[in-house]
Parts: sequence; structure tokens; C-alpha cells
Amino acid sequence: MSRRGWALFVAMSVIWGVPYLLIKVAVGEFSPVVVVFLRCVIGAALLLPWTLARGSLGTALRQHWRALLVFTVLEMTMPWLLLSWAETELSSSLTGLLVAGVPFVAALTARLAGEEDRLSRVRVAGMVLGVVGIAVLLGLDIGGGQWTAIGAVVLVVIGYATAPMIISRKLPDVPGVTASAVALVVTALVYAPFAVPRLGDAGGAPPEAWLSVAALGVVCTALALALFFALIREAGPQRALIITFVNPAVAVLLGVLLLDEPFTLGLAVGLPLVLLGCVLATRRSPARSRPSEMADVDAGVP
Repeated sequence: MSRRGWALFVAMSVIWGVPYLLIKVAVGEFSPVVVVFLRCVIGAALLLPWTLARGSLGTALRQHWRALLVFTVLEMTMPWLLLSWAETELSSSLTGLLVAGVPFVAALTARLAGEEDRLSRVRVAGMVLGVVGIAVLLGLDIGGGQWTAIGAVVLVVIGYATAPMIISRKLPDVPGVTASAVALVVTALVYAPFAVPRLGDAGGAPPEAWLSVAALGVVCTALALALFFALIREAGPQRALIITFVNPAVAVLLGVLLLDEPFTLGLAVGLPLVLLGCVLATRRSPARSRPSEMADVDAGVP
């Protein structure tokens, strides 16, 4: 992977480890639907003018509106509300670690879609190891009333794992900023009827809640989506999702240090198992790789 690719990889690894902390703070004062709505409005306000200036919006909507709609549902409309709601029940650390299941689902989805020749023994072992890590985590840390929230995160994982495939297969010619802007506008419109009537009750929220929402919209939405599309173009959807190896570690660290969330036995045991499983599960088979892919593997790309 190029130097630009590595820079994008490092930036996204950190940036998308932060939202779990920000969401946890925000949902303490705002309802989940308000958090998603404000996040989308801020992100759209930054990306839509850029898209209009480039003149690519009309063509994208005419030629790819179906694929854009599917991407929107999988990447934003469904998972962002579910994730915000789940964090009313779960810690930011636990939520971030559960989302580390994205590479497992992505690997299986790619296999079913015919984008992978086979699942090697190493990759299967990685999936099994990751599942064991998540099972340990759930068995040690989850109470009986939290399983509905866990189910919501499972749906989030499915959406996050499949959305990049839409980008690579159906939207290869659509600029990332354009697709992101469309998705943000559509999601904001979907939730506006539910969120706008509740904005009056949010006026008394403390500054840290508003700052969290602002950071979600500016850094973790507008900036992050633009960078993520660039990373997908640079490294491909499977390698782009490897950022989820680092995201959970960032989420756990921030939750423990800034929110005083406990570093539990489940996290101590489950985190390394899940991360190691992710690394193994997304490892490419050298015997089946194309020459260009072999060059990437030899260069140390995970």
C-alpha cells in the first residue's frame, strides 16, 4: 500500500475509534434520533456544497440512485440510529469492541458474493478465534437486560460490513464526497419529522453534549466519510475494513480514561482474541492472490 494509503489508514483507525465516546456523551442528553439527525445535518452542510461545486450530484442521482439508496440505508440510516440507541444500554468500550465483528461478516459476504476464491484454514481459524473472543466478552460482561442492545449492534455490524461492497461494485465512478453527501441528506430527511419536534427540549443540554454532537458531525462524519472513500479506492473494501482492528482499542482506551468505564475481565480477555481473530480472518491467501495483491502482502499490508 502506498504512503498515502497508510496515512489514510492511520487517520481512519483513530477517527472511527472516537465516535463511541462522543455518542455515549451525546445520548446522555439527547435522544438517539436527535443525535443522528444533528450529525447528518452538520455533515451534509459541509459535504453538500463541495458536491454541488464539483457538479457530480445530478449525474450520480440519475444513474446510481438505487445503489446510493442501498448504501445510505446500510451505512447510515439503519446503523447510526441503532448504534446511538445501543449506547444508552451499553458502554462505549463494549460497543466499540462488538463492532470489531465487521471484518468477519465482510469476509463471509465477500465469499458469498464470489469476490474471494476460498476461505483458507488460517482465515477460518481467525473467524473461530474472533467468535470465541466475542463469546467470552458477552459471557463475562453482559447482563440479561442488554441483549436487545446487542442485537442492535449485530445489525450495525451487518450494515457496516456490506456497505463498502456497494461502493466498490456499484458506485466505482461516483466520487466519495458525492455519495456521502447524498446519504447524509437522505438520512437527515428521514429522521427530521421525529427529531425536529424534540430539538426544543435539547436547549438546556450542557456544552459537552453539544461539542460531542459537533465533533460527530464535523470530524467523525464529514471528514471521516471523505477519507474512508479515499481509503476504499486506495486499498479496496476488504483492506479498508481492517481499520476496525484499531477502532475498538481506541474506543476502549477513551472509554476507560475519559468516561471512567471499567476495564473488565471480559474486555481484558475478549479484546486481544477479537483483534487477533480479525487479523487472521482478513488475511489473504498468497497462493490465490494476483501479482499486485502479492506485492501489497509482501509490503506488509495486513
